[in-house]
Amino acid sequence: MTDQTVPTEQRGSHEPTVLELGLPMRVRADGLPQRVRIHEVGPRDGLQNESVSLPVEVKAEFIARLARAGLRTVEAASFVHPRWVPQLADAEELFPQVAQLPQQYPGLRLPVLVPNERGLDRALALGATEIAVFGSATETFAARNLNRTVAESLEMFAPVVRRAAEAGVTVRGYLSMCFGDPWEGPVPAQQVVAVGQALLELGCAELSLGDTIGTGTPGQVEGLLGAFAAAGVGPERLAVHFHDTYGQALVNTLAALRCGVTVVDASAGGLGGCPYAKSATGNLATEDLVWMLDGLGIETGVDLAALAATSQWLAGHLGRPSPSRAVRALVGAG
Repeated sequence: MTDQTVPTEQRGSHEPTVLELGLPMRVRADGLPQRVRIHEVGPRDGLQNESVSLPVEVKAEFIARLARAGLRTVEAASFVHPRWVPQLADAEELFPQVAQLPQQYPGLRLPVLVPNERGLDRALALGATEIAVFGSATETFAARNLNRTVAESLEMFAPVVRRAAEAGVTVRGYLSMCFGDPWEGPVPAQQVVAVGQALLELGCAELSLGDTIGTGTPGQVEGLLGAFAAAGVGPERLAVHFHDTYGQALVNTLAALRCGVTVVDASAGGLGGCPYAKSATGNLATEDLVWMLDGLGIETGVDLAALAATSQWLAGHLGRPSPSRAVRALVGAG
């Protein structure tokens, strides 16, 4: 029967389901937080792994659209030397274009990544109020990524964190290879805790635990968070940063939430990738995360439809479909 043959009084009588509206059914589960803060890393961690270098105007619009969709922590830029991350070489040009966004979107935070004191100088000169440093839980990755031992990297971060504190700038610590390392294999929890504690003792306000190659599983997540708790570091000082290489990012996130973590890193549209693992699929997609959190009745403040539309828009600029399952389901990847 075609629409033309349906009696007028019956047309439009169907009430759309939550799924048809692009929303999951909300069912609260015990032992989960009421609210989660999403630390959006797409403009920095996501774009730095893309083969395409986007124009600065597109990056600025991307950040503005993320803020418009309700995200209130958006990592905006990296002040790493352009030779190492050419995709983000325009930080000095980009940051001034987005620095006024918090006036339009109250509560918006725009942290930036700095590798060392030179990076800090560049960030402070532009008025950045939040920075992040990027460390490693393993010696091999520290040598390959930072050209230093773990101890030497901590020595490099110490004056960065101290000077940032003196300037009233908040510092986040990233810790990579917390679950598995492509050269060293599984990483012992106590090894991660030792380096993580050192970063916190330097003065980092928050520590993001990264599953850089996506090999972690929920038992590992619970074990690592339990090891931090036993060392006196509660979930209020921790965030999680999962990659979806083996399809474990969401279930690992749920395990972390059950352990009390309330800050989750994610990348809009699943931007990014991992160069250290074959067939890696990159960061946890923010849309996939929001779909799960919405379904659990956990507040994020994020408009899922607007976010998915933003990722579809950016996929057009990147010239490839979004890998996010939620984006594909909600608006397609075309």
